Amino acid sequence: MLGLLGFYDELDDGSGRPNGSIRDAVRPVGEPDEVDLVAYLDSGHVLLDVMEAGHDVLTGSAHRHSPGCSSLRTDGTWMWRQDFPHYVETHHVSLPDAFIEHVRGLAYRMPSITVAQFAPHYDETMPLVGWASAVPWRSTATTLVPGPRTVTSKAQFDAAASAQDQ
Repeated sequence: MLGLLGFYDELDDGSGRPNGSIRDAVRPVGEPDEVDLVAYLDSGHVLLDVMEAGHDVLTGSAHRHSPGCSSLRTDGTWMWRQDFPHYVETHHVSLPDAFIEHVRGLAYRMPSITVAQFAPHYDETMPLVGWASAVPWRSTATTLVPGPRTVTSKAQFDAAASAQDQ
């Protein structure tokens, strides 16, 4: 099974989600390398793209991951919602030590994924996060290779939102 990040009760209209309440995960400061951890999360492989928009469940504000917020990303070992990096960089939600060690061990570089090894973990994990209809793994690719992605930074998003408000 894949490790799960950011599947909080408040993000799915119900309790009993794998990561509990987001309110319990908020911290006053993040990891010293939080910027690198967020960049890693932003570079995850796309598993499922969802067309929707959401807001920060703690503040009600739009954020840089509002469009497609519940889309799913992975590095082959962990899976997270697309909006999870927002909660890490804005509310410094806690990260499992095993995830932090994993990412640091990869020097913050997204790995390639061998699909034959990944697919059984995907099939086992997706029903746990409400996506039983997305199994079995259907990709014909043999390897998922991280490609360059342009992601709007929090500072860029905040500046654009501020300019729009004026």
